[in-house]
Amino acid sequence: MQLMYGLITGILFGFLLQKGRVIRYDKQIAALRLQDMTILKFMLSHIAVAMIGVYFLYDMGLVKLSLKPTILGGVVLGGLLFGLGWGLLGYCPGTSLGALGEGRWDSIWGIMGMLVGAGLYAEAYPYLQKTVLTWGNYGKITIPQVLGINHWFVIIPFIILTLLLFRWFEKKGL
Repeated sequence: MQLMYGLITGILFGFLLQKGRVIRYDKQIAALRLQDMTILKFMLSHIAVAMIGVYFLYDMGLVKLSLKPTILGGVVLGGLLFGLGWGLLGYCPGTSLGALGEGRWDSIWGIMGMLVGAGLYAEAYPYLQKTVLTWGNYGKITIPQVLGINHWFVIIPFIILTLLLFRWFEKKGL
């Protein structure tokens, strides 16, 4: 059943990516050049909805959080590789698959790069586990835990700031 939930949410997310026009190359490049904030608005709206939904379900006792450790070395290295690939190709991993679904064959290069990168990561993992993946290991933490406050004191200001940012983007035509 979990596979069905994954399939359904994946199809729904792909549909939303396509309808939001965020898998278009021109939108990707405009976002990287800070000329069009459609992708940022798309991401922030999904993050906001997920924060509210997950923590509401958590507070109701319907779900458990499964936190991954915060390891700065891995985050920084992964972020640099992600950004480099996005900047060179004009697609991020999810949007490259969506672009292929729309028939844009240029996204194949990114998909092949992801597969090669995954293979290289698997081969390098034993070395990375002893080096990069130990740098800045803070364990399984959340921002509310670090601040010592209830999670809603982070979520509500985040939602307010997101809405204010959206309003500012709209005023600027972004």
